[in-house]
Amino acid sequence: MATGRKTGKTTKTSAAPVEVERVQTGVRLEKRLLKVLKGLAEYLDLSLGDLLEGVALHALENKPPFSSATLKRIQDLKKVYGLDIGAGDSHRLADR
Repeated sequence: MATGRKTGKTTKTSAAPVEVERVQTGVRLEKRLLKVLKGLAEYLDLSLGDLLEGVALHALENKPPFSSATLKRIQDLKKVYGLDIGAGDSHRLADR
């Protein structure tokens, strides 16, 4: 996943582009989670879609998508937006 310009790391985006067909989709996400993801995308200078694609592609290969510095930023964003749920809660989420 391209980690964005703010990290100072070389990214895979400098390689030849891989052409794909993207589709528009409507997904529902927990409100605070979406705020954290949008904040992270902004921090990494990525679109929300690019961030989600990268996270999903890494997850499907069981590879961590974020550096330790980015994980620190995620923790900060979670505090700002009051995100107090985690992976262990993922199968227990219920709508209000």
